[in-house]
Amino acid sequence: MAHTAALPVAHAEWLKIKSLRSSIGSLLAVFLVSVAITTLVFATVGKAEADNADAEPLFGAFYAFNFGQIAAISFGTTAVSSEYTSGALRISLAAVPRRGLFYGAKMAVVGGLALLVGLVTSFGTFLVGQAFLGEYAIGLGHSGAVRACVGGGIYLALMTLLAAGLTAVLRSGVAVLSVLIPFTLIVSFVVGDVASGVAAFLPDKAGQQVLHEDPTGTLGPWTGLAVTAAWTAAALIAGWWAVRRRDA
Repeated sequence: MAHTAALPVAHAEWLKIKSLRSSIGSLLAVFLVSVAITTLVFATVGKAEADNADAEPLFGAFYAFNFGQIAAISFGTTAVSSEYTSGALRISLAAVPRRGLFYGAKMAVVGGLALLVGLVTSFGTFLVGQAFLGEYAIGLGHSGAVRACVGGGIYLALMTLLAAGLTAVLRSGVAVLSVLIPFTLIVSFVVGDVASGVAAFLPDKAGQQVLHEDPTGTLGPWTGLAVTAAWTAAALIAGWWAVRRRDA
């Protein structure tokens, strides 16, 4: 019975996302921004950077994720916040009184779409970038490449769901974007190469370990992704509690 009930609720959530331009736009931007920046960077300075003795070809292939993850966060945020800003949440809960079912279906659809687009983005970004590198190019047969591409897609989906869960807690897309986007930019560009201590366990820094050929920090590729998954799970549980306990 629960399975039967979940399918139409999930379909309704898909229709909501599909009809909301900001959500679909953010979802498509995950792929478009990542590939566009990869093309721009690799077509101009790609070979020069690849010739650098300190270059890490596998991790460098996913440079555009620094920007693509912002679009992923935006998708997770808008997919949830739209119902709060428009007041449609009352209608949704009237149609689906079981709040756990409503919340679970929404997050399953958001996560499923993010994973699909994340995987396409991850493999597409890697392959597009390598097309410009000539003799410096690496392929999917390179050590850790397939793992990085698969893990990169999972990472983007986890960041999407992290944003979605926090939006359910704060009920404000603006608040979540104001916290998460500066946070990810600070971790990526200011904390930079710090791979130990507290910084290693922050959600984006931990998850990006899966993109390295040979992670050298505290966490390995999959354990780092597991840390990001733990952050995401905490946000989703908090969001579930908020949806169940608060008035619409």
